[in-house]
Amino acid sequence: MVSTVGEVRARDGTPLRTRAWAPAGEAWASVLLVHGLGEHSGRYERVGERLAAAGLDVRAYDQRGFGASGGRRAHVDRWDEFGVDLADRLAALRSERPDLPVVLYGHSLGGLIVLDAVTRDVVRPDLLVLSAPALGDTFPRWLRSGARLLSGVLPRVAVADRLPPDALSHDPAVAGEVAADPLNQTSATIRLGAEAFAAQAALADRLATLAHLPCPTYVLHGGEDRIVPAAATNVLERFHEVTRVVYPGLRHECHNEPEGEAVVDAIVDWLRDSAAALPSDQSKIASGERTSAESVASPQTRGT
Repeated sequence: MVSTVGEVRARDGTPLRTRAWAPAGEAWASVLLVHGLGEHSGRYERVGERLAAAGLDVRAYDQRGFGASGGRRAHVDRWDEFGVDLADRLAALRSERPDLPVVLYGHSLGGLIVLDAVTRDVVRPDLLVLSAPALGDTFPRWLRSGARLLSGVLPRVAVADRLPPDALSHDPAVAGEVAADPLNQTSATIRLGAEAFAAQAALADRLATLAHLPCPTYVLHGGEDRIVPAAATNVLERFHEVTRVVYPGLRHECHNEPEGEAVVDAIVDWLRDSAAALPSDQSKIASGERTSAESVASPQTRGT
């Protein structure tokens, strides 16, 4: 069940690579996947195939500056550019399948982009899946302060991410695939770094004041994540809408670990139960996205 690729234009004309996995049988929900830093939607073939095999209509896109999409590599002038693209892709998915609940699924930087947009009411999914969302990171403090200071004068200078190649998964083949993939990025511009760090800080302040999240949310994290420490998502446990699962021993990309199929199956189980619990008119109520300018190691689970 290999994906079908296409292309759309963002509001500012930037071409965006799109990807779709057709559901096996009648779809019971739609999913929009949002990838992380340095990668692209093509790295989600296994995830997309497994979700589609479970009856989900799955879509993804390469974010601007990444993969086969246009734009300066690993760069944005403003953080809201990600949110505008996300809102438009989610609105397009809703218009195609208005009868289905819509799921936003963000990994790492994609998880930060998604949660930021959801908590600012830029997008309104029915269900939310966050895979190691980048609410925190292991970048040194000097890099944060340096990005902030230099963003205004050297915004387009690229800085290597310095991420260890084995930090994604225990499977050595994953690191090999990443190294051999010409669409993967190993650096990001100073402006993108500064914008992402500022978004993390703003989201942390917002989460501290929110009484609840707008929709049921599933958070998964590897206990041995060296890129986004599992402790970074502890803050989400206080929300009753959140089910948080930490997999001891797994790394940043739980879906690409040897146990990845079972990890994705657990997401499907949660989505099936949560979609069944939605009001029958939920997708209609939530429509109309807006923009500001859509056998595993025993996990530790908390939530409803």
